[in-house]
Amino acid sequence: MGGFFGVASKQDCVFDLFFGTDYHSHLGTRRAGMAVYDQEKGFDRAIHNIENAPFRTKFDKDVNKMQGNLGIGCISDYEPQPLIIRSHHGTFAIATVGKINNKDALVNQLFRNGHAHFLEMSGGEINSTELVASLINQRDNLIEGLQYVQESVEGSMTVLLMTPKGIYAARDRYGRTPVTIGRKPDGYCVSFESFAYLNLGYDDERELGPGEIAVVTPEGVQSLSAPGKEMKICTFLWVYYGYPSSSYEGLSVEKMRYNCGRMLAKRDDAHPDTVAGVPDSGTAHAIGYANESGIPFSRPFIKYTPTWPRSFMPTIQKQRNLIAKMKLIPVHDLIQNRSLLLIDDSIVRGTQMRETTEFLYHSGAREVHIRPACPPLVYGCKFLNFSRSNSQMELITRQVIQEMEGTAEPDNIDRYVDPESTEYKNMVEKIRQRLNFTSLRYHRLDDLVASTGFDKCKLCTYCWDGKE
Repeated sequence: MGGFFGVASKQDCVFDLFFGTDYHSHLGTRRAGMAVYDQEKGFDRAIHNIENAPFRTKFDKDVNKMQGNLGIGCISDYEPQPLIIRSHHGTFAIATVGKINNKDALVNQLFRNGHAHFLEMSGGEINSTELVASLINQRDNLIEGLQYVQESVEGSMTVLLMTPKGIYAARDRYGRTPVTIGRKPDGYCVSFESFAYLNLGYDDERELGPGEIAVVTPEGVQSLSAPGKEMKICTFLWVYYGYPSSSYEGLSVEKMRYNCGRMLAKRDDAHPDTVAGVPDSGTAHAIGYANESGIPFSRPFIKYTPTWPRSFMPTIQKQRNLIAKMKLIPVHDLIQNRSLLLIDDSIVRGTQMRETTEFLYHSGAREVHIRPACPPLVYGCKFLNFSRSNSQMELITRQVIQEMEGTAEPDNIDRYVDPESTEYKNMVEKIRQRLNFTSLRYHRLDDLVASTGFDKCKLCTYCWDGKE
């Protein structure tokens, strides 16, 4: 995943840029960067690894040295950015959020067109942001270049591009990721998360539409390319990735999660002693469930956050599982001899949820009922890199389907996403047995869509039903 923040101000923007970018730390765990432009000093940039320390710790020295009235910053799970590029368009800084599925084809196309080279990152990968910059440079002006990116990329790509004149913000073609504009008397900001600028004195201006391109300057925001009519915003942003105080398309993350919990409770027949959410993303879901069902809400374990920020997460999955487990501290008085109903945002591999359940049993729980706040994840995300899964076979659903069918890609795969089918019910039961839950009931896709209040055609639900 990843997040971004940009500022165009009549004053020095570094303070706002520093904290606005820091407010996106929940969206990435590996790299972070800031780039600024000053009329006297030109472009300046800082990039750091944030795997072992929070954003603020790594950039506290840079923020005292950098200056400028224009700036962009980003948090990334993958490539280092922003990049500073010199081309026939002049010099610009660029940051991106998204996923390019046809990267090899685009690189080969650029080679055929006479592109000189790309820098390889560790492991031989090409920096996706550098590739986007190269695509932009294939056209005569920046607007046409940004439009060319949207036409060429298979997947999803949102771009912030900073020139000495302002910041170009280009939302991905189908609006899978949000782009929000904030304003205050001396300037404007552009942000992935809408809450990131509220404490910095900005008010909501507007959200960019799908595929829209706008330029942000200290004086205002001008749309340069009209938004498209079709939107497919990622529903998983509300379920998990988004921060509780953010809103997308006018719907707050906290409210949507509360709605999910209510819908889960309406279909459930379990009778636990208490309802709990896996901190932090499961909490609002659990409160909605508890209020609808009348079953008391409790916190049988607490997430230890002072020295375990989300940014401190190793890239190796085994280590990530261990860190996730170490963050949760049990409250034995709320667990002993209790029947617990636990709501988490999702089940991906199942490893962490199995260990959490075992830890609750070990702490004296009598029963552990699990209610994921979204349907079974059957397809790996093609658009946003929301999961670190390298293949669909890392999904517990695919592993169970292979056990049942002899292949992970059976002809009747659609039956496994239909909550009324026998195949779906058998898959859920096998997952329950494998992970040692007392009971398991997933959120239904139709209820999840209803929790948003949007028509399904405006939502990306690919990871659950395979429909683009």
